[in-house]
Amino acid sequence: MNAQIVLLPGDGIGPEVVAEARRVLEKVAARFGHQFEFSSHPIGGNAIDNFGDPLPQSTLDACRKSAAILLGAVGGPKWDDPTAKTRPEAGLLKIRKELGLFANLRPITAQECLLDSSPLKREVVQGTDILFVRELTGGIYFGESGLTKQTDGSETAFSSMTYSTSEIERVVRVAAQAARGRKGRLTSVDKANVLEVSRLWRRTTERVMREEFPDVKYDVVLVDAMAMHLISRPSTFDVVVTGNLFGDILTDEGSMLPGSMGLLPSASVGSDGPGLYEPIHGSAPDIAGQGIANPLATILAAAMMLRHSLKLEAEAVAIEQAVQSVLDAGLRTRDIAPRGTPGIGTVAMGEAVLASLK
Repeated sequence: MNAQIVLLPGDGIGPEVVAEARRVLEKVAARFGHQFEFSSHPIGGNAIDNFGDPLPQSTLDACRKSAAILLGAVGGPKWDDPTAKTRPEAGLLKIRKELGLFANLRPITAQECLLDSSPLKREVVQGTDILFVRELTGGIYFGESGLTKQTDGSETAFSSMTYSTSEIERVVRVAAQAARGRKGRLTSVDKANVLEVSRLWRRTTERVMREEFPDVKYDVVLVDAMAMHLISRPSTFDVVVTGNLFGDILTDEGSMLPGSMGLLPSASVGSDGPGLYEPIHGSAPDIAGQGIANPLATILAAAMMLRHSLKLEAEAVAIEQAVQSVLDAGLRTRDIAPRGTPGIGTVAMGEAVLASLK
């Protein structure tokens, strides 16, 4: 297979972890007889500095023409001024909307060899294997918003959470299809006891499940209860579908179940066109340039890219098995190393994965 892959290294530790994922993809291509052509483009804070735009048109054009996109991370204190004309995160929102990436897939798996790295008790987190499906191009992040000044000098701001029936239907179908291929259970998370938009979400989800997926076991949990259940009984969930805001918060909470955000990948996909793959962690500017960032989440995101966009299942499994082998061998970066031990660096961890691919 020949495939054009766009790399968006971004800010902070993004370039460091993307570099290791690229090396792994190059090794996979050589091993399985593929040709991957890579091109790197700016996004986020570095794009603001150089082009005045967190998502330059040239970057968006390259993404549209690609088979898949691998993103590092964006943002940092340098661009956190709330009065700034634009922010790095605006580039993320725009690329999701422009490419129609409405479904964000975030697997959260607690691996046996890392259970002691979790902040939760071993017996609580053991067996956790959740796939979150977060709606990504609607809701409060894309709703109408505004800021007005009052006569007394105070300010009033608003942000609207808006969803249409079709937006809900399409993401629920993605989640239900995923549940069919797993344990056959789907949990929908909303706030229907308070929010009108959640009542529409619940009615629409129940209809889709009843009419199209009667074979999938379906239940509903309020978002505040879900926040508690993720801490008290995470292993009881299979696939979870929810809106943009709730999904953003819950998946960051859930990311700590395995012990580190540096372990978890994500995929943002649409009905057609290239998918966007990235680690769920941020740019971690406090450790950028030190060579200690964990590249495994980005490497696993590359595996998701092979599976979902390029339909290369064997190649995706090869990467996942290599990562598992490295972890089983006891290799750890600083974020998952036992307390008091330094762990290995970013490049060393990447090289360990490459060696395991042999």
